[in-house]
Amino acid sequence: MNNNLSSLKVRDIGEQGLLERLQRFCPPDIIGDDAAVLATKAEESLVVTTDMLVDGVHFSDITTSAEDAGWRAAAANLSDLAAMGAFPLGITIGLGLPGDVAVSWVERLYQGMTECLQKYNVPIVGGDIVRSPITTLAITAFGQANPDFIIRRSTAQVGDAIIVTGIHGASRAGLELLLNPQISQNLKTEAKTALITAHQRPKPRLDVIPILWEIVESQSKIQNPKSKIAGMDSSDGLADAVLQICRASRVGAILEASKIPLPSAFNHWLTPERSLNYALYGGEDFELVLCLPPQAALTLVQKLGAEASIIGTITPGSRVILQHENKKIPDQVLSLSQGFQHFG
Repeated sequence: MNNNLSSLKVRDIGEQGLLERLQRFCPPDIIGDDAAVLATKAEESLVVTTDMLVDGVHFSDITTSAEDAGWRAAAANLSDLAAMGAFPLGITIGLGLPGDVAVSWVERLYQGMTECLQKYNVPIVGGDIVRSPITTLAITAFGQANPDFIIRRSTAQVGDAIIVTGIHGASRAGLELLLNPQISQNLKTEAKTALITAHQRPKPRLDVIPILWEIVESQSKIQNPKSKIAGMDSSDGLADAVLQICRASRVGAILEASKIPLPSAFNHWLTPERSLNYALYGGEDFELVLCLPPQAALTLVQKLGAEASIIGTITPGSRVILQHENKKIPDQVLSLSQGFQHFG
């Protein structure tokens, strides 16, 4: 890269200059006015979500390149849409920047977002840029969903099976490897790379939604009325997701520790206690946690493959209990205070 270009700062070109550079990441027929216009299908509901990422809290130069920060930002919002059963339409980006940020860093950030979004044919349709003492990224994502098939946290029913769509703990492990490279001595290069990739380039589970709704429609021909599906994503940790669903639905749950799918790399690298802690509280795995009738849950797990698993059952009451196959370990009552809290 030309040295003059690589040393160019945001303050050197100003807001309009930066906007002009970033417009190449957006479809020209949508941007350019005061707001974007997105077409939605008839009898569909608009689903909107916003997520913020702050330098030093959600990403840093130590663990995350500009491209990876962009990917993670886009993936987080697409995951929120998947958690509602929605298909994405587009995103807008609010960007707060210090004046001494390199223009090339901002372009690489957008390149990472675009690489993630292109996999799902999702455009960047607008946004805003302001001066800020800390680099801050706020994304609003828009999606559409059939109002009869929206996933909510508040619709879990006693007897529902609790499933996860994939392994948990990988992102937290990847972060630890980036912060402390010396702890990877007992890991094969392939396993180490997979864990780091899980942290830097998580995949939103939009692929689950059409499979889920196919199963729900099939079940509804047998059962009437249609079963409501409860769920959310596990971006704040698996334990947090189950607890949030149970609180919103006014139910409890029993989880089986041995059923929680973990990365195979954990087997000879982490203790069982550390592995379980990463899975429950590590966060940023971006899998879906869903509650649905047992037969539908079994069908979904079979269609998704080996990494998906039924990990528990919705119960009466309000307590979320973690049981261990080895009865020598007493049952644990999970609580939100055990996980990450921004102001904890």
